[in-house]
Amino acid sequence: MVVEINKEVDPKYEACKILRQYPRDTVILNNVKGFEIPIISGICNTRKKIADSLNCKISNITEKIIKCSDNPIKVTNFTDFSNYNTSNANLDKIPILTHYERDGGPYITAGVVLAKDPKTGVQNASIHRMMVIDNKRLAIRIVPRNLYTYFQNAQELGEDLKIAIAIGMDPAILLSSTCSIPIDFNEMDVANAFKNSNLTLIKTNDGIEVPQGDIIFEGKISISETFAEGPFVDLTDTYDIIRNQPIIHLSKMHIKKNNPQYHAIIPAGFEHKLLQGLPQEPRIFKAVKNSVPTVKNVVLTEGGCCWLHAVISIKKQTEGDGKNAIMASLSAHPSLKHAIVVDDDINIFDIEDVEYSIATRVKADQDIMIVPNVRGSSLDPVAKSDGTTTKVGIDATKSFKNVEKFERVSFKE
Repeated sequence: MVVEINKEVDPKYEACKILRQYPRDTVILNNVKGFEIPIISGICNTRKKIADSLNCKISNITEKIIKCSDNPIKVTNFTDFSNYNTSNANLDKIPILTHYERDGGPYITAGVVLAKDPKTGVQNASIHRMMVIDNKRLAIRIVPRNLYTYFQNAQELGEDLKIAIAIGMDPAILLSSTCSIPIDFNEMDVANAFKNSNLTLIKTNDGIEVPQGDIIFEGKISISETFAEGPFVDLTDTYDIIRNQPIIHLSKMHIKKNNPQYHAIIPAGFEHKLLQGLPQEPRIFKAVKNSVPTVKNVVLTEGGCCWLHAVISIKKQTEGDGKNAIMASLSAHPSLKHAIVVDDDINIFDIEDVEYSIATRVKADQDIMIVPNVRGSSLDPVAKSDGTTTKVGIDATKSFKNVEKFERVSFKE
């Protein structure tokens, strides 16, 4: 469902408040106070929308991510900026939202940052939150992954890191930029596999290959300047801390000539959760498969912020398979806090069915594992200051003893 709102909306606080009223809908704010560009949100806030973009069923999303991540297709289709209006960068022209009163400022939340490793030339794409400093500068939150490595390499070479930022793309391209792939792989090649080799990119003057977003910026990440970034509401709907982060200096801005929209992802909304969590499901699936080859599927639940809770479906063959799957899942995704393993007759996308398996197949003294003092997620509000927490695994699979007691009659009739 697409909800269009035509009344005037202030991008400071009011827009976020309205968008939160439609957590599963796609919403367009057509009349943003002080701006000509409308805001769109919720283009990938359900698994169904993401599955449609990937041309697969919801239950096959993990399989599709694994297939395309393992078999990327090099992009061969390129175009130019002829369909864009190009000017000097000016963030004052973009309706960037300030979400909550304690926010450090307006935040770009759906910006895909593209950069090339200054040492190897390999390109990376990743989504980062970026706080507006002024009309040409952003503070970018970078964690130790690929872009961070590129940034460190740029510092070693003494050169600012050239980047582009794309905003306003379909779910498949956004998802590709969050996939966990080797550092020498290009996320846009994964996106091309998602799009059946039909992805067309634009090459900037700096040689960065950019998807055709509604809004594209060019600039550099300074290797010598930082800015106090935050506070910002993160995945768990709680505030992250303030940190000194690198500064982006923007130079050019390209806005599509026909009906451009500014994509805003609401912090801790379903769009945020799914884009961050879905790419971790294949990692868990692969790790569990190494110890339990009959694993069927994995889901990081929305109630667990798509980060802290996992449900793993297996076709149990021997006693102990459930606990092996628990240990593998907790190792594969270090931020995972609670793992539930169920039989393959349980629908892991139906939380009532998962709860049923816990209610009828768990004997607490035998089936619940508690692992104290292990590294967890920095987003977990109950984690200790050193990052450690307590993890729980629940083996909600049927015991092979008296297996007939667990037969679900309604499934047979």
